[in-house]
Amino acid sequence: MVASDLDRTLIYSAAALDLEVPDAQAPRLLCVEVYQGKPLSYLTETAAGLLAELATVADFVPATTRTREQFGRIHLPGPPPRYAVCANGGHLLVDGRTDPDWQRTVSRALGAASAGLAEVRAHLLATADPAWLLKERVAEDLFAYLVVERSLLPLEWVQELTDWADQRGWGVSLQGRKLYVVPRPLTKSAAVAEVARRTDAPQVFSAGDALLDADLLLAADQGWRPGHGELAAVQWSAPHVSALAQRGVAAGEEIVRQFRKAVDAVGTEAAGGVRSEAAGT
Repeated sequence: MVASDLDRTLIYSAAALDLEVPDAQAPRLLCVEVYQGKPLSYLTETAAGLLAELATVADFVPATTRTREQFGRIHLPGPPPRYAVCANGGHLLVDGRTDPDWQRTVSRALGAASAGLAEVRAHLLATADPAWLLKERVAEDLFAYLVVERSLLPLEWVQELTDWADQRGWGVSLQGRKLYVVPRPLTKSAAVAEVARRTDAPQVFSAGDALLDADLLLAADQGWRPGHGELAAVQWSAPHVSALAQRGVAAGEEIVRQFRKAVDAVGTEAAGGVRSEAAGT
């Protein structure tokens, strides 16, 4: 099974493409998201082809912090994934519909282990400076996030917020212009583990660029992170997670390529095992 973050891992806005080649040598891009009538997110055509192939040989599970509505705008190549993780693990979609059993599991976990959303939101509104705050949002009644003017955002304020949130069982992640404040029990890895249980996946491969993806990477059998993002900035590492040199949309293409190699290797090992059993008989 392949479970991957989307934004700035597999798909990229125009501002995040980070193309380091002359325009004449830039890769062809495929738009996979339109918002308010305008193209918003892309991957390379090569990555699109690889992803479509990957979906035919493995269970591909998007694992995103996006809300269900935001996720619904994305149209990835290949067949629609049967499972998808939205709202950082708050919702598990099965054939496009929210799984009620998983919702109940999440509600119990949040009620037992962290401060309430209302308290966190009130703190954000009381301490954020209008000079750099552009928008304040609540996602699926599960967590809060701010859209900020990144160049004006004081890192000292982010650290103070991180310390405050940590004492209340919440985590902070700054991704581009969005600053997320998420309860710690709300994780992509928990939802992905549930999908792995249901599908009897022998191995799980994952990728992600942000601090909110660290648990997803740690829980996988093998993972990859791009050369950009929060994890790269702090040089986050784990023995089974490869740190790629590529940045931007080129990293997304390389991640899909590595996914395909890993899945093919599992198939080769399985075929070898079958031949060995046959020879033994």
